[in-house]
Amino acid sequence: MSRHRLVLASASPRRRLLLREAGFEPEVIESDLDDAHLVRGAVSPEAFVVALSWFKAQRVLWKFRPSASVVVAADTICVHGSELLGKPRDADHARHMLRAMRARAHRVVTGVTVVPIERVAEADPRAPRHLFVDVARVHIGSVGDDEIDAYVASGEWRGKAGAYNFSERVAAGWPVGCEGDPTGVMGLPMRRVAPLLDALDVIRGGGGEFA
Repeated sequence: MSRHRLVLASASPRRRLLLREAGFEPEVIESDLDDAHLVRGAVSPEAFVVALSWFKAQRVLWKFRPSASVVVAADTICVHGSELLGKPRDADHARHMLRAMRARAHRVVTGVTVVPIERVAEADPRAPRHLFVDVARVHIGSVGDDEIDAYVASGEWRGKAGAYNFSERVAAGWPVGCEGDPTGVMGLPMRRVAPLLDALDVIRGGGGEFA
């Protein structure tokens, strides 16, 4: 049996589900880092999200000092033209995002940090770490105002970058397509994360695997 346990530095139910479907059973410790108050500055979307994932991982390591050996954190944004779309502030903001993105393609950028910690007690900042960015291209077809309004009224947009979850919109019959890893669009690119966790000897607890 593998010897390292896993901590997910996120309260996202989608990220936890993706890990569980890949056979991992993470301990969830939510980072209390409020990225809504952070200013991006003159950096690329890729640099911004991977930095946020790093800060989230470090916050969990330093404040909560988990007993697990490997911590994984992630952050996701949508890039529509020159505009970065994170989590909507409110229903009107969610509606604006969805109407702006329909019938056009946008990028979904997810930054990931994986930190294998051998000396958790010290939360050693020199510990090995793996940081990377996954980028997918998503196209939302023609979706009527009434469909968008009904979706926004449901409240399902809350806490979701770009105001939507890819798999949920596909299941709902929206004309949504993805070039790249759809799990990255959902918050954690498992085609890269799962092999990395296996290489770090993270315990698997059953479930399927991503190809």
